[in-house]
Amino acid sequence: MAPAEILSGKIVSGQVRDRLKQQVVEMTEKFPGFRPGLAILQVGNRDDSNLYINMKLKAAAEIGISANHIKLPNTATEADVLKCIASLNTDPAVHGFIVQLPLDSDKPINTEKITNAVAPEKDVDGLSSINAGKLSRGDLGDCFIPCTPKGCMELIRQTGVQVAGKRAVVIGRSKIVGAPMHDLLLWNNATVTTCHSKTSTLAEEVGKADILVVAAGRAEMVKGEWIKPGAIVIDCGINHVPDSTKASGKRVVGDVAYSSAKEKASFITPVPGGVGPMTVAMLMQSTVESAQRFLEKFQPGKWTIQYNQLTLKMPVPSDIEISQSCIPKPIDQVAKEVGLFPDEVELYGQTKAKIQLSVLKRLQNQPDGKYVVVTGITPTPLGEGKSTTTVGLVQALGAHLRQNVFACVRQPSQGPTFGIKGGAAGGGYCQVVPMEEFNLHLTGDIHAITAANNLVAAAIDARIFHELTQSDQALYNRLVPSVNGVRKFSDIQIRRLQKLGINKTDPMALTKEEVNAFVRLDIDPGTITWQRVLDTNDRFLRKITIGQSVTEKGFTRTAQFDITVSSEIMAVLALADGLDDMKKRFGRMVVASSKKGIPVTADDLGVTGALAVLMKDAVKPNLMQTLEGTPVFVHAGPFANIAHGNSSVLADKIALKLVGKDGFVVTEAGFGADIGMEKFFNIKCRYSGLRPHVVVLVATVRALKMHGGGPAVTAGVPLPKEYTEENLQLVAKGCSNLTKQIQNARMFGVPVVVAVNAFKTDTKAELALVVQHAKEAGAFDAVECTHWAEGGKGALALARAVQRASQAPSNFKFLYNVELPVVDKIRLIAQQVYGARDIELLPEAQEKVALYTKQGFGNLPICMAKTHLSLSHDPEQKGAPTGFVLPIVLPIRDIRASVGAGFLYPLVGTVCGVCGVRKKTSFAFQESLSVKCLKLGEPLSFTVGVLTVQCIRCLKRGFLRGKREAAIDHLTFG
Repeated sequence: MAPAEILSGKIVSGQVRDRLKQQVVEMTEKFPGFRPGLAILQVGNRDDSNLYINMKLKAAAEIGISANHIKLPNTATEADVLKCIASLNTDPAVHGFIVQLPLDSDKPINTEKITNAVAPEKDVDGLSSINAGKLSRGDLGDCFIPCTPKGCMELIRQTGVQVAGKRAVVIGRSKIVGAPMHDLLLWNNATVTTCHSKTSTLAEEVGKADILVVAAGRAEMVKGEWIKPGAIVIDCGINHVPDSTKASGKRVVGDVAYSSAKEKASFITPVPGGVGPMTVAMLMQSTVESAQRFLEKFQPGKWTIQYNQLTLKMPVPSDIEISQSCIPKPIDQVAKEVGLFPDEVELYGQTKAKIQLSVLKRLQNQPDGKYVVVTGITPTPLGEGKSTTTVGLVQALGAHLRQNVFACVRQPSQGPTFGIKGGAAGGGYCQVVPMEEFNLHLTGDIHAITAANNLVAAAIDARIFHELTQSDQALYNRLVPSVNGVRKFSDIQIRRLQKLGINKTDPMALTKEEVNAFVRLDIDPGTITWQRVLDTNDRFLRKITIGQSVTEKGFTRTAQFDITVSSEIMAVLALADGLDDMKKRFGRMVVASSKKGIPVTADDLGVTGALAVLMKDAVKPNLMQTLEGTPVFVHAGPFANIAHGNSSVLADKIALKLVGKDGFVVTEAGFGADIGMEKFFNIKCRYSGLRPHVVVLVATVRALKMHGGGPAVTAGVPLPKEYTEENLQLVAKGCSNLTKQIQNARMFGVPVVVAVNAFKTDTKAELALVVQHAKEAGAFDAVECTHWAEGGKGALALARAVQRASQAPSNFKFLYNVELPVVDKIRLIAQQVYGARDIELLPEAQEKVALYTKQGFGNLPICMAKTHLSLSHDPEQKGAPTGFVLPIVLPIRDIRASVGAGFLYPLVGTVCGVCGVRKKTSFAFQESLSVKCLKLGEPLSFTVGVLTVQCIRCLKRGFLRGKREAAIDHLTFG
């Protein structure tokens, strides 16, 4: 019989490494930026362990695996090792890791406890009880096999001999080799006998083996004469025996007497050079397999999501009843379903979580999904259901059409929540749940904004106070204190010095003049634009006097409280694309001007870093879900009048990556399309770089009847009969507003789908008329929607229309170039979006244009602050008023700057000098009237007729008194 063929582990392992190298290349080409990750955890510093680890690290580098060697000292405790393992278990960059055995520690450590702490899906050594259990019951495709037995099987396959039906003998029963080798051969259909040192008939059993695997740890224990002729012999032993011919005085031999065995076997592994190299190769193979499983499981855009089944009731219960009847999925389940990793999710209880911004870096090379913005026609004061439509659309796309879809909505303020408007979670069977969590504190973002905003306000007044009461040197000692005899400028102070043109870094080198310039912001109190805020509609704080305490030494001034969501910090949060960008925007926020007209920023106040710390968690989007279990990001809620009225850029960007290229992200723009959508396009999209695919324009028969000349719609008052009975004439006339808003959306080059939100009082004829008119006006499609009563099912037609529209050509473009002069940008918006003939700026607004242009802010986008109840500046003008001058009667009274957020906001209309409220256009009165304004001291005499540009509010509140005081009671207002 010819000598056995040598099974060279070096050759076979080389082939395996070449194959793995190619697999890694293909993986990284398909998923740019991805690399399989292997971690090796070592305790102590054993020489043999160091040798084995170096071999593994070298093999990993050759294949393209990112390998990380974590080395704990031999003083590490069991708790230290378990803590390290827990960290590796949750690290998404680590797809496999091993604990190098034995553990070389001075402290007692339970090895089995350590190996079982390794997450089974990362246990590429296959040593955990879970993987061992799966192997023992034959789940070979769902477990990791210990590397040495796996390498042995690969060598056996290289012989070309079929394992099935063969008699196999395994000598050894260790958990690392013998026991798993037995299971592996058994599930490959061999008849297996396991022997060990206590087997009395060992030679006899070996003689029966077609396949012999020896892992006894005893040098040359198996003799050649025992072996069955033609058997395959796999020798796993590594033993040292004396050999005077070697420089070391010893040589390595296996568990089989090699010289005699190779004369009887058909195939045999040498020692060294047989199984050894295969063990390392199989570790690499298992790591690559783990990475492949990871990609299969967490492939961006590949969701496995469980939807909730709605139980619809008629009549539709209250919103809170519906919300509380729903059992939301645990939010960590939602996160897992959409492809988020555990370390990217910060749980806030069971129903909400914050998402780490690191997910953007992980998915940076993934294509974005389709971007849909929901807006509306000019609404009634009751609103037309944009939030409800947003939720209904995502429920239809997700739970019914099985598309990956995210809703991105604003976080509501407590002011509207506890006011007439109520919450903003949607309504009926289209809600974000739980609505109580959504509408109230959520994760505290608005509270963080309140704290940050008021910190700036406090810093402004404190700085003015200290500059009024202290010398330059005293101020300098406070700002740059000596610590252990050393003064040092902070980074923010270096920036201020550079802004002043002082290129010095040694605090002791400044001249008296430079110290004076550095320490004195010289704020002009009359120019302070930064107000305190509170997330409550507390009307009695709208005007206050601050500084009345005796400690303020008579420094008082008039100030005010705004609502938190109107803070520029909220606008910054919504437009920032990361923590660093947010911090830079904070630094640029202009809070006042100096007495020389120089803008004073948050950076000048030295509070930028503090603001970033206060907002470090608020910058992370909040994850929630809809009634039907589709994911929702709730993040930021800037006002849609003085700010841009859209949820955050970060939420949209993360959602677009998570849904994948065929998925959808549906976001909502506040107010009508002339405000929220225009600002979404010209401000939000300009800063985010994102390009929308579809506009969904929400319309209602109720609003169109109002625009057609119907009576006033008032919250809390029953609707007049014109709104509850069929009136096609009113609807047709009011469609002028719908036509204009469709034109507004198409002006930006984006297809428009009109969602006709049906109410129970609408007739089929009225709804059909709106659909027909919308299509004739240029909408890509228009559909009737019943999602409030039916959930996603009621928005299926809308969802399908959006799908089709997303495939249509979209040639998005901005309305204006930011390089244009400020006045020209305002005029373009007024003429193109509102339909105005021209604009007129009051002197104060003209002065602001000149000031901002001089200060370098002229190239910012424009964020118009006007009524949302009309396309014009006058809430009483409904439909689509054209040819009006914006403004003649009501001029643009002022322009303000949100430099940190990145826009200028003109204030449309004038304000009464008495009460500070916008003036009404006109009112009629029945008697002659001669009155005097007690506050202004101006005599006012009128005859019977119409009075224009006068404040009705002042008359109603009794600020104006005169000879015919009773006449006030008889005024009729138009």
